[in-house]
Amino acid sequence: MKFFLFSLLGFALGSLPFSVWLGRIGAKADIRRHGDGNPGAANAWRAGGWRIGLLSLILDVTKGALPVALARSLGNLWGWALLPVAVAPLLGHAFSPWLGFRGGKAVASTFGVWSALTYWEVPTVLGLSFALLRTVQAVDAWTVVLALPVVALFLALRGAEPWLLATWGANLVLLVWTHRHGLRSPPRWRPRKGSP
Repeated sequence: MKFFLFSLLGFALGSLPFSVWLGRIGAKADIRRHGDGNPGAANAWRAGGWRIGLLSLILDVTKGALPVALARSLGNLWGWALLPVAVAPLLGHAFSPWLGFRGGKAVASTFGVWSALTYWEVPTVLGLSFALLRTVQAVDAWTVVLALPVVALFLALRGAEPWLLATWGANLVLLVWTHRHGLRSPPRWRPRKGSP
């Protein structure tokens, strides 16, 4: 029963479109009319500058981390019981009822969830993978999706429990879905310096 209540909390927190609200309040703009139309921190940054963007990013990471951290500390949940709690804020962000079930891409919330599950480990691997991939290819959606197998390799090498790998799998499926439009374009590999 506890996992169900924490999952509901996770979905509810994940569904809060902080970037959209901050864009309206701080930038007097609908951030979905900027960039790729995604209601996330990147477009909040574009619409309202770094202050709105950074606050949006922090809140999106926090709403992924908080329900998982609470489930671990207050609910003493771990293992398979924690899997739905970890996925819930990502689903809430991607299918927010506040936005007619058309939410964001859940990248920042992914960092939050994995911060609560593995502390600095997976977020560091994911962030470094993003940074490396951005230097060799230019399509954001492919950067996100190609970084996830690196995380799977890291989890496998550290002997992660099966439920953590299952959480990763659910996370991968969701990110592929939220980036499906960008994935229609093939990766654009950047030329190496000195190449014609």
